[in-house]
Amino acid sequence: MKIGLISCCSTKLSTENKVEAQKLYISPLFTYALDYCKKNYDKNFILSAKYGLLKLDDLIENYDFTLNDLSKEHKKYWDFHVFKQSKGLISKSDVIYYHCGIKYREGLLKSLGKKYHIPLSNLGIGKQLQYYKQKKFLK
Repeated sequence: MKIGLISCCSTKLSTENKVEAQKLYISPLFTYALDYCKKNYDKNFILSAKYGLLKLDDLIENYDFTLNDLSKEHKKYWDFHVFKQSKGLISKSDVIYYHCGIKYREGLLKSLGKKYHIPLSNLGIGKQLQYYKQKKFLK
């Protein structure tokens, strides 16, 4: 199975209520990445700095927190927490496609599965947006 992992972003819907994870994050990069992943992979999850591994329809509250706020020790805990959350959702035979920055993926590459791809790792944010926009209108 193909699994897409998309990182959260700082631009969020302004709300006091819980909302589906896929609707909370509203940056152009996130929305284009989500659209791309939905069209190309069997299952998709969001990597949240606060909540860890989220299903797209998980109900969550707004927050202001990034992985940049974590010490090395706490980042290792976050990685382990995501690994634990992945049990039953991601199997070792799945192929994982990381649509996230290095901070989100570096501690997960070996633990979540041996088969993975980082499709846009060599592109800056502007080029990533360009790539997703082009793919959106080609399909």
